[in-house]
Amino acid sequence: MGSVRKASAWLGLVEDNDERYYDDEYAEGTETGTGNQAWVTDPRVQVAAETAEEQDRRIATVTPDSFRDARAIGELFRDGVPVIVNLTAMDPADAKRVVDFAAGLIFGLRGSIDRVATRVFLLSPADTKVVAGEAAGRKADGFFNQS
Repeated sequence: MGSVRKASAWLGLVEDNDERYYDDEYAEGTETGTGNQAWVTDPRVQVAAETAEEQDRRIATVTPDSFRDARAIGELFRDGVPVIVNLTAMDPADAKRVVDFAAGLIFGLRGSIDRVATRVFLLSPADTKVVAGEAAGRKADGFFNQS
């Protein structure tokens, strides 16, 4: 298969019928080395979601498509859950409305809002402290202070 054909197949423009990498054993459904045992999770492993929910260590991520999704942001924030709002998929006019709504939420519930990236915001409830990575990670007179 030529490089142009490979690129076209990778982009999905033509059907990829290169059978050099086709494994007959895998296609027939035979499993090697596992037998017919079911997958068993180690009993020492705990599911993080259950533990996090019990200790109120949850952060929600919301990517709204329109202003109608702002209600989900408000309900999560009202319950005391920090919310990361990703507005990159929205048009600018609706994104501005969501930011205005979020500003009202944080004002009314005494929270805070921080810009994480372009058009991505973190809404933090009043009892949540946001620590910057640089200040928490090293001391002023630490290793990197080479004066």
